[in-house]
Amino acid sequence: MPLEPFAKSEPLTLGVELELQLVSLSDFDLTHASSDMLEVLQRRPFPGTVVPEITESMIEVATSIHHRHDTLLAQLREIRQALAGAGDRLNVGVCGGGTHPFQQWSERRIFPKPRFNQVSALYGYLAKQFTIFGQHVHVGCTSGDEALFLLHALNRYVPHFIALAASSPFVQRHDTLFSSARLNSVFAFPLSGRAPFTLDWAAFEGDYFSRMERTGVVRSMKDFYWDIRPKPEYGTIELRVCDTPLTVERAAALAGYLQVLCAWLRERGEPAPEETDYLVYNYNRFQACRFGLEGTIVHPKTYASLTLREDIEATVSALRGVAADLRADDALDQVRRMLREGNDATLLRQQRGDAGSMEAVVDVALRRFRD
Repeated sequence: MPLEPFAKSEPLTLGVELELQLVSLSDFDLTHASSDMLEVLQRRPFPGTVVPEITESMIEVATSIHHRHDTLLAQLREIRQALAGAGDRLNVGVCGGGTHPFQQWSERRIFPKPRFNQVSALYGYLAKQFTIFGQHVHVGCTSGDEALFLLHALNRYVPHFIALAASSPFVQRHDTLFSSARLNSVFAFPLSGRAPFTLDWAAFEGDYFSRMERTGVVRSMKDFYWDIRPKPEYGTIELRVCDTPLTVERAAALAGYLQVLCAWLRERGEPAPEETDYLVYNYNRFQACRFGLEGTIVHPKTYASLTLREDIEATVSALRGVAADLRADDALDQVRRMLREGNDATLLRQQRGDAGSMEAVVDVALRRFRD
């Protein structure tokens, strides 16, 4: 189908989607509970939206549109409470984390929905291996041109969000040595990676998307698994690199940080993006996935090397004035706490070392989500 017209949104508005794990409280493995959870949640008003995901051991929740970090956080807390209550009635745990530490992908079941069945038929076992859990953040844009500008201007900050949100160190009872192993599963898909470089929506629509559509490879923007993709029907860009954090407080902080960054970039706080910025993109992204906040990245314009922890700290300091205008100081304060305390991958590794079992890792994720 043709690409939808880009809907005009109020700039810098926010929406968050969280993919969440459904866990058996008897053995802490994933459980096929999404249909039951959806049925229970539909019995009373839900403070957002909730939908199935590709396998029956996961669900996706989404907020409404927000202007500020504090109202977004308040709604995420309401969503958390509703999910915890539904889980209690079903004896099912709900938690974040980018991967479940010991589930076997072969035991997963595809949720019976036409699109999910199509994805499974096309990608084979990769569809079940896609039982991974991410946070997506939407930011409102006034036009397609602005969306593409922000999408590419954010390229150097993508590792910030990977490192801060990283919560997937374990896969099938093994320590992967990655902070975010989840993104390795995303990279397996042929339409992952980054969007083609253009700052003109008409060119993107006519020179790229329409040609891709004629090849028969894609039908809509949903077929692209890019790190950041435009969502014309919403009038947003969608950041997709974050693992689902263990707490909604961290999820809201990541969204607030993105909002402040986008506000600063709209004001041309740094030079405009160029195609050559992507020379170090894959390297920087790998550093963030592998080493988290301790990763060393290369600035795409100056070629200076610095750790992600240092770069995020400097960026947060530079954004303080913009954050005050958006009433997002609390979000940046939370980001600073994340720098001090470490990301969730660090916490989960510590729990594995202290308790000696992967089941204990799931237990701490369940308790963190409810806190």
